[in-house]
Amino acid sequence: MNDQERTELEAAAFRRLVQHLRTRPDAQNIDLMNLAGFCRNCLSKWYKAAADDLEIEVSIDQAREEVYGMPYSEWKKRYQKEATAEQQAAFDKAQKE
Repeated sequence: MNDQERTELEAAAFRRLVQHLRTRPDAQNIDLMNLAGFCRNCLSKWYKAAADDLEIEVSIDQAREEVYGMPYSEWKKRYQKEATAEQQAAFDKAQKE
């Protein structure tokens, strides 16, 4: 496999992950953080950081829209639920480790 093929495969895998997350708004970001240590917001930040590294102008809002498939504020209104005490406790514990 050459570098171009690797890049294309990685990009395709990223797009598939993003599409999967778009179809699963029931998977809350805090659940993703608690289980996997990253969430949609992390992906958005990584997308923005990659753009910065390549000197491509992308705002954090644009990066979030790429990941969420809509403006972040709209996604939050539609799908984000208040974290339960258990979810928040698990998140807080993981942040200390």
